[in-house]
Amino acid sequence: MVGGAFLPTQKVLDFPITALRFNDQIQAILRWAKAGESKTVCVANVHMLMEAYWNPDFGTVLKNADLVTPDGMPLVWMMKLLGACHQDRVAGMDILLGVCALAQNLNVSVFFVGSHTEILSPMRKKLETEFSNLKIAAMEPLPFRPMTPAEDEALIQKINSSGAGIVFVSLGCPKQENWMAQHKDRIKAVMIGLGGAFPVYAGLHKRAPRMVRDLGFEWLYRCIQEPRRLWGRYTKTIPPFVWLALKQLLASPSVISTPFRIRERYLGWKTVD
Repeated sequence: MVGGAFLPTQKVLDFPITALRFNDQIQAILRWAKAGESKTVCVANVHMLMEAYWNPDFGTVLKNADLVTPDGMPLVWMMKLLGACHQDRVAGMDILLGVCALAQNLNVSVFFVGSHTEILSPMRKKLETEFSNLKIAAMEPLPFRPMTPAEDEALIQKINSSGAGIVFVSLGCPKQENWMAQHKDRIKAVMIGLGGAFPVYAGLHKRAPRMVRDLGFEWLYRCIQEPRRLWGRYTKTIPPFVWLALKQLLASPSVISTPFRIRERYLGWKTVD
């Protein structure tokens, strides 16, 4: 809840995606951070929705998140067709930049969890250059093995004692979303799962050009860079998502009526009720 009201959502494959413009979502995150609220933010794309569709436990995690942003353009297109006409993309890299820009002006410190030192070190240097007033509470790489209860409790205490209002988490999907859900109400900050944004910001991977992103082909650009890791994921998730999305669109009254509304507006024809 923000300002006493639930954030509006639009369901895509039965999962609620926050139906707010980019700036409104960033503002909501910062309001929570200023208030020291424990919140979870999932940055959703086709891969995440299909993982949630196939795994009911993970589906519950996604449904219980406080904010789910439409990272992938297919989600944005779906939301527009289903009624969220002014929805724009709220991508992980843009969230990182937008939150840091506002956080430095609002005296909100940020904490980075996950990834490894080879990525976190260049990230810190770049952040200190681009956001000179940003307070970086700490950058904590996590071991690939499961953490012991004592290690986990120590991390929670370190984050809370730092006073950080934002915790950026990079563990990969669905591990980072499960981690955030497990630490809800234990970590007194807004936790945001950013997945692959860390290595891109650090300069290890290139981000797709704006035109490629707007056309919805960032997945292909990423796959060319990391074919061994991503090819199998995309071939597994994209075809079933397209099928399920088409089924939802064909069953939606708002989509079925869209051609008639366009015909009435531009051709002057009237529909019969």
